[in-house]
Amino acid sequence: MMGDTLFYRRLASPLHATRASVGAAWTVALIAAALACESPFVLAALVGAIVAAGVAVGVGRQVIRSLRMAAIVALPIVVVNVLVSRDGLTVFLRLGDLGPFGQGDLTVEALLYGVVIALKVSLLMLATTLGSLAVDPDELLRGVRRLSFRSALTASLATRMIPVLAGDARRLAEALRTRDSRAREGNPLTRATRTRTQVTLVSAILSSSLDRSLDVAATLELRGFAEARRAQRRVIPWSRHDLMFAISAASIATLAIGARAAGIAAFDAYPEIKAAGATETLTLALVLVLATLAPFADRKGIEP
Repeated sequence: MMGDTLFYRRLASPLHATRASVGAAWTVALIAAALACESPFVLAALVGAIVAAGVAVGVGRQVIRSLRMAAIVALPIVVVNVLVSRDGLTVFLRLGDLGPFGQGDLTVEALLYGVVIALKVSLLMLATTLGSLAVDPDELLRGVRRLSFRSALTASLATRMIPVLAGDARRLAEALRTRDSRAREGNPLTRATRTRTQVTLVSAILSSSLDRSLDVAATLELRGFAEARRAQRRVIPWSRHDLMFAISAASIATLAIGARAAGIAAFDAYPEIKAAGATETLTLALVLVLATLAPFADRKGIEP
């Protein structure tokens, strides 16, 4: 069960071996590319690249699960845009008069624009999922200590408590299921019983979290964290993985934003579909995929 939990675990991968600041910048570059690109073909190629990166990192199952969740979110986006938008000219289905919603003409342009928005949302979900699984939050927050020690410590403790509370929730839920004889015998529970069980579970988790926070605060105070000074900065030389992912992040952002500014692989859905040539669109998609996956080719020195 812990293998499917979306929390950071140190694994043997080039992205895990990269310093947290560079890994976070690489994730932000992917998000910037998702926002800058408009061609559905380029966006679909980026989706495939992030899924392939998740497999290379060792979190392919979690990334694919996030992709399934993104598909559930994306489908209503496409449907709503097709039903609501009236800017397209190529009608593929006429539903007649829909009263206050006007004439129900469904257009190809609205369909494709909905697909573009859905792909962007999917990319945001996939990129943030991959970043949360492969970028060490503690190392990332340690960089904030020079600005605010207490804020960094509080955020680090909060992120560390999430997996612990998730484990408590699973154990308490299993305990409640084993105690309820009707659920154990296969009889359906009433809505009131389910609600009472959920309230009991949430109350137990909340009480456990408060007790843990008090214990942690007391322990830190006894160990002298209340008088802590700003930690002296220790300079760590950049590894080749740091350089590769930094170059990859800069390349992804430059390619996506530069292509958007120059009109390369442009796509416009309204009022008629206008797309760039297949050659430049395919070239941009291929270069972005290569820039995303190139750092994963070097797998030396990635041991946890």
